[in-house]
Amino acid sequence: MADTALVDPETGLTQAQLAARHGLRVAGERPTLAEYSRRLLSYRHFIAAYANAKLVASYSNAKLGQIWQVLTPLTNAAVYYLIFGVVLAQNSIPNFIAYLTTGLFIFNFTQSAVLAGTQSISGNLGLIRALHFPRASLPLAATLTQFQQLLASMIVLVGIVLVTGEPITLKWLMVVPALLFQAVFNAGIVLLVARMGAKASDLKQVMPFILRTWMYGSGVLYSVSLFERLPGWATTVVQFNPMLVYIELARYSLLEQPPLLNESLAQLWLVGAAWAVLAGVGGFIYFWRGEQEYGRG
Repeated sequence: MADTALVDPETGLTQAQLAARHGLRVAGERPTLAEYSRRLLSYRHFIAAYANAKLVASYSNAKLGQIWQVLTPLTNAAVYYLIFGVVLAQNSIPNFIAYLTTGLFIFNFTQSAVLAGTQSISGNLGLIRALHFPRASLPLAATLTQFQQLLASMIVLVGIVLVTGEPITLKWLMVVPALLFQAVFNAGIVLLVARMGAKASDLKQVMPFILRTWMYGSGVLYSVSLFERLPGWATTVVQFNPMLVYIELARYSLLEQPPLLNESLAQLWLVGAAWAVLAGVGGFIYFWRGEQEYGRG
């Protein structure tokens, strides 16, 4: 009886066969990876517009407005310079001010993107439940917002580097691919934490502690040569820390004599590219696999 009820008497086809004939699909069904990528690409203008709107809105209630894009990292740099440059006297690092600010500005890009990405799904449930669009648009827009803030910060960073006595060289051009690698890496990590944050709302409470620990292990505030005192296995782990790699690439590009770990420049580029591909592709696939879950429950 039950099987007969599912067969259309006119065509002799089951409901599933009828749905397939007319191109009907289950509501909320996850598309193939290729189809999902195509849909996401078609929403690129929405992603850019949403990122711009979030950037403007984030400073709309502040009197200085978007100037805080620059003031925030500068204030952090001033505080850390007072502690590590004056109190702890990091005199072994040539041009410590430029060294410190480069590390802070580069790390802040990833830190801000991850914090925003953690809530990119859980903080937009109303939009997700009201409209149908590729959910990856939201974490990618969060990454783009932070990338725009980074560009503003880089203008200030270049000024600091010049004022502190660093010469303009052709190496400066190398900062462009370094930042692009980091942007792809960030996008993958943001997609990863976006799906995790959609399931575990408490992740946003834990993430600041994780990021602070990550910062201390990335040579942002002190010479990376200190890591050479660690046991061999620990030094190897630190050398493959993606944030240390991207920070060192930026320092190598902008500073005349940055203190590097015992690794070649070619190795830094290879590791940086590998992390970008691994995080970018892995994060995208991981997020896509949960596409049908977002906004439910």
